[in-house]
Amino acid sequence: MGTIVGALNPIAFHLGAIEVHWYGVIIATGVVVALILSVAEGKRLGVKEDYFYDYLLWAIPVAIICARLYYVIFQWPYYSRHLGEIIAIWDGGIAIYGAIIGGFLTLYFFCRARHLSMWTMVDIIAPPLIMAQGIGRWGNFMNQEAFGQITTRAALVAQHIPNWIINQMYIGGHYRVPTFLYESLWDLAGFALLMLCRHRHHLFRRGEVFLSYVIWYAVGRFVIEGMRTDSLMLGPIRVSQLLSLVFLVGAVIVLLVRRHGKTGNWYWTSN
Repeated sequence: MGTIVGALNPIAFHLGAIEVHWYGVIIATGVVVALILSVAEGKRLGVKEDYFYDYLLWAIPVAIICARLYYVIFQWPYYSRHLGEIIAIWDGGIAIYGAIIGGFLTLYFFCRARHLSMWTMVDIIAPPLIMAQGIGRWGNFMNQEAFGQITTRAALVAQHIPNWIINQMYIGGHYRVPTFLYESLWDLAGFALLMLCRHRHHLFRRGEVFLSYVIWYAVGRFVIEGMRTDSLMLGPIRVSQLLSLVFLVGAVIVLLVRRHGKTGNWYWTSN
């Protein structure tokens, strides 16, 4: 059956009296790697490196605020009685869809201010973004959140999941389905697919790398969200499933309309 051990320590290290959580370290790692990849692709498409740093200075705080607000709004019955915990993002409780919405709203206004092509920028950012999302799910792992139904250790072993992950999925006296892991793997597979395909000759028109990202992520999130037990709810509806469906249908419609109208130049393989 294997030995049940205690949960991993969510604290990475201390800076004096300040506790630095693994959650924040992992999220920050994903952001840094995404920035490096975005800068590299930006150079290929003629976008100045400084634009990405300038954008990130605005996007990070806006995305964090939007991610937290999104979560707090749908958990208001709890936070209305615990107002002091609203800012405690180091304990988890930020919603990726809130961060994505905040980040892309910031990008829209940033591109307008700098006279940049929004479609080019989202095409550059989309693959690194889904990679960062895949990395970020391991912050949920450290906090023992974003999990699914009660299961058995034997069922997890049968999926060839390593013991150190299985042990961390022992939550509240029960083993849980590691939905964080499923979404992380889905995101990283999407990243690999986009990276392999985005430079293919006559495959993507401008804007379609981003639209492909939206479609891929929305499909995976819709399915995996249905397996979770900690979803944000709007009555009987899982909010993330509803948004995934809206984004999926919207992205497909935009893709078909732009293809029909032959909107956007082809991306060509770089030499």
